[in-house]
Amino acid sequence: GLAHCQLDPAILVVLMSLHFQPMPLLKRAAPFDDPDWIYELKMDGFRALAIIEHGRAQLLSRNGHPFASFSALAESISDSLPNVRAVIDGEICSVDRRGKPQFKNLLFRRGNPPCFFAFDLLTCDGKDLRTERLLDRKQELRRLLARACAPLKYYRVH
Repeated sequence: GLAHCQLDPAILVVLMSLHFQPMPLLKRAAPFDDPDWIYELKMDGFRALAIIEHGRAQLLSRNGHPFASFSALAESISDSLPNVRAVIDGEICSVDRRGKPQFKNLLFRRGNPPCFFAFDLLTCDGKDLRTERLLDRKQELRRLLARACAPLKYYRVH
């Protein structure tokens, strides 16, 4: 696969991202109880894929475009997970002192530094996990992030 190509890591990251698209959210008026579905609140930020490879991370939009303005966040993510190869689906947010996302702060780069709320693990260490059950991927993501520090945050399932 692409993970073993002898390309510049920055180019490799972009090529790898073309194979992944974040799962679209379905809007619902109220919480529900259905064993075939999970309920997650929409975070007020930018949906992103964190592509981590060769000690580097890049944040890409759901359309595959790099979030160049969040390069410091990407660097912090790679520092938090130095020996990991993974594609993580999540959201770039800026949270206030209470932990509540504040989109205006993110948009205008005010307040606390941005963080990355991770809610799905698409690949890990060369294994494509997309055919695994979502709750199993989330459990693996929680294990992966247990050794990470800020700015990575695990998004809890409701």
